[in-house]
Amino acid sequence: MLRAGEEHLARIALIAGNGSLPRQIASALSTAGRDYQLVAIKGEADERTRSLANTEVGWGEIGRLYNFLNKNDCREVLLIGGVSQRPDFTSILGDFGTLKRLPAIIRALTGGDDSMLTKVIRLFETEGYRVVGIRDVAPQLLASSGVMGQVQPKESDWHDLELALTATEKLGELDIGQAAVAVGGRVVAMEGAEGTDAMLERCADLKRSGRVRAKGRAGVLVKTAKPNQDLRVDLPTVGPKTIELAVAAGLAGIAIEAQGALIAEKDVTLGKANDAGLFVIGIDRSKIDRDPSE
Repeated sequence: MLRAGEEHLARIALIAGNGSLPRQIASALSTAGRDYQLVAIKGEADERTRSLANTEVGWGEIGRLYNFLNKNDCREVLLIGGVSQRPDFTSILGDFGTLKRLPAIIRALTGGDDSMLTKVIRLFETEGYRVVGIRDVAPQLLASSGVMGQVQPKESDWHDLELALTATEKLGELDIGQAAVAVGGRVVAMEGAEGTDAMLERCADLKRSGRVRAKGRAGVLVKTAKPNQDLRVDLPTVGPKTIELAVAAGLAGIAIEAQGALIAEKDVTLGKANDAGLFVIGIDRSKIDRDPSE
């Protein structure tokens, strides 16, 4: 156990799924002089992440994972990166540590109304690990308040922004999704199980088919955390591909929750937005700040 005041010295384990965020976090930790071990999830982490990883584990190798964390004195855990495939638990058959903990794992993952990610956090916490979030280790990657690029929203964009924000709040209350799009004073798309990228592709199809009509660039994508969401995991995220899809959908801009959303590859993302004439703004859930200089 750590003594009081020593938490910042604890070695952290980055448990990495897909995407570039695991590498960004690893880079931020290295820059800050923070000691870490990178654990790649088999079938999820890409080749670049795997090449940097200290080890690789499958879904059912929980016992092996805990052994690695203990051997390397990792007392803090950060879960980062996407998960796109159905977990394959066949490896549990060869992992005695998982079999030994199976009753506790079943208790942690069943019952109650908590999300699966919250239950995964509980699995680590019952073993004595401290689960941390990006705001604990790399807050510079979170969205700041106000306009973050070179493009300012027009007065006509604010109504769409507020409307899409209201839609995301309703979605969050139902635990459905984190994002919505409003164009011309009406909500045209809300995120479901398909994810933000697929929702934006649907928006582009709606515009091509004439179901959504607007002159020039119009409409706003809003992406926020769900109410009472555990911000240690599954933060709303936008990145270069989000910009590309928003441009293809003919949108005017993107609004994300300040200090509650991530910008992957921040410089690249904002550069693409600037080049495309797309605004990117960080908003407060309770108060939209129209003047970021205030």
